[in-house]
Amino acid sequence: MMNRTETRDRLFPDCPIRNVLSRIGDKWSMLVLFTLEQHNPMRFGDLRRNIPDISQKMLTATLKTLETDDLVARKAYAEIPPRVEYSLTERGKTLLPLIDNLLDWAVSNMDDIVAARMKYLLKD
Repeated sequence: MMNRTETRDRLFPDCPIRNVLSRIGDKWSMLVLFTLEQHNPMRFGDLRRNIPDISQKMLTATLKTLETDDLVARKAYAEIPPRVEYSLTERGKTLLPLIDNLLDWAVSNMDDIVAARMKYLLKD
């Protein structure tokens, strides 16, 4: 069974908002990319420790999506015990300046946004 994002991607393959931005604009993708920017490459457990509120299942799904879109590379080493590392691809690295700008904007505007939300909630 396809999830909602996969269904939208198949229904609207040429729409960049639905097809691309919905994939990187989900709850976790930008945070995973930002974390990999800080500590590239990383093992799964290290990623999970750096994003403490993400579940193992959600991190696995997010990494798979980012790998599918060639934003993250997965490298498995033939060792005992097995070791897998995740790193940013060249395409993933091109996205980082945009994420950094968005994060800067969020930090700069957060207080005003919270104040606007409170004003909206209290107007009734």
